[in-house]
Amino acid sequence: MNDEVTEDWRARAEAAEAALEQAGAEAKARIIRAELKAEAVKAGMVDLDGLKLIEASALQVNEDGEVEDAPAVLAKLKRAKPWLFGGGKSSSSTSSAPKPEPLRQRMASEMSRDEWLSARAALLKRR
Repeated sequence: MNDEVTEDWRARAEAAEAALEQAGAEAKARIIRAELKAEAVKAGMVDLDGLKLIEASALQVNEDGEVEDAPAVLAKLKRAKPWLFGGGKSSSSTSSAPKPEPLRQRMASEMSRDEWLSARAALLKRR
């Protein structure tokens, strides 16, 4: 009877240790992803899905909770796959997007009678 209880507690302790180890590994992976994402934004990465190309298992987290050599890893990725980062020229077009024109209010002379009546009613309602 005593051996059964001991074995039961031993099995529970081993299961708890395994769960703790798994939770630690998941936390480390989350920290690595978060740090890489922050560094990628700093480096000007346009598509953060490109972070999946980095082998995260080789990266280490230091005592401060930061990924060691994250800027170097992203610099290496930037050299290997520059299209993931902004600031480069696009091969499809050299022109930039047109600037949006500021909204301008329509004059009463440009409105139909119904539009003018509804706009007038909205103005009077705001008073």
